[in-house]
Amino acid sequence: MTVFHSIERIEARILDIPTIRPHKLSFGAISRQSPVIVQLWLSNGATGFGEAATIGGPSWNEESPESIKHAIDGYLAPALIGQDGGAFGSALARMDAFCKGNYFAKSAVEIALIDAYSRTLGLPAYQLLGGKRLKSLPLAWTLASGDVNKDLEEAQLRLEQKRHRIFKMKIGARSPEQDVAHVAQIARGLQGKATLTVDVNQAWDGSTARRFLPQMIDAGVTLIEQPVAKWNVEALKTLSATLGDRASIMADETVCSPQDAMMLARAQASQVFSLKVAKHGGLLRTKEIAAVAEAADIAWYGGTMLETSIGSAASAQVFSTLGNKHHGCELFGPQLLVDDIVTELMPIVDFELQLPDGPGIGVEIDPVKLERFDRARAGLTATHIDLGHKQVA
Repeated sequence: MTVFHSIERIEARILDIPTIRPHKLSFGAISRQSPVIVQLWLSNGATGFGEAATIGGPSWNEESPESIKHAIDGYLAPALIGQDGGAFGSALARMDAFCKGNYFAKSAVEIALIDAYSRTLGLPAYQLLGGKRLKSLPLAWTLASGDVNKDLEEAQLRLEQKRHRIFKMKIGARSPEQDVAHVAQIARGLQGKATLTVDVNQAWDGSTARRFLPQMIDAGVTLIEQPVAKWNVEALKTLSATLGDRASIMADETVCSPQDAMMLARAQASQVFSLKVAKHGGLLRTKEIAAVAEAADIAWYGGTMLETSIGSAASAQVFSTLGNKHHGCELFGPQLLVDDIVTELMPIVDFELQLPDGPGIGVEIDPVKLERFDRARAGLTATHIDLGHKQVA
């Protein structure tokens, strides 16, 4: 007989956690992360945690920490209170009916719900998502200081520690010529030691990408993430057709929904999908997009929104259920923060992130650290993040 455990309470809080160094992207730089942490209680007393993190407030997409918390408090939580905690699909449909869009907010609530319910059953979340197919994933690290020497020193240390041998560079803030020179210097320093990816973060138009990406490939780049604007599918298609035998084009901002995935697959506009649980609206929809990728012979990559270990572990749970055609993952968010909010980090062994096996999402919250970074301690005022658009070198 099925036991009914209803959703009893949902709370959201914003944290402010400094990063270990400035993290530079094409649209600016961040020196702190402000994830929204969701806690959900079931009627049997079980509790689960979820997370949604943005990068630089609403600079990545329309959602910000403040809007995420508002959507959860004002709309998503009231829509779910009293509903069946085990009916994940129904919960997602109900959130969709009460609140359009707001995928990051829905993702955080869905993670907390699945975490709570799988703990009720004494199972890891991946058991409710199809079962584990992968035990570990190669873990990438982003070189985003903007300084060649610092980036190479950081990469060498990560190699010596056997933590990372896939490195991604954030470019697009400077001129294409400067970016090519910067990437080429890093590539020469890592030649024969590591794999190099570049993320242009939508900074270039099609003609710029067609002109400069071959030079980066010549320097040693093997994977190119979102070189053009999210709407520019024609440019992605052209780049995939002309560069695909030398390096792979990866869609990120262009692939958020299952419908996006179908459109890209039909257009043959990318060889890789960057999967991010937050942008897809949760674990279930991440599975849907991964299924489209597998059916279309498109590889996947486990992306990050620089989450704490809560969001990273949730992502690891769903990534562990996917197939072998992948380019690793970049769930390094906890390493970029000055501190985390769990009792123990997911281990990294021989350059690979070990995907968790514990109950729920597989990590345990440290309540002291959760309180330490809670923005409410400072009076729940919005935190202004200066992205330094004009200051980025």
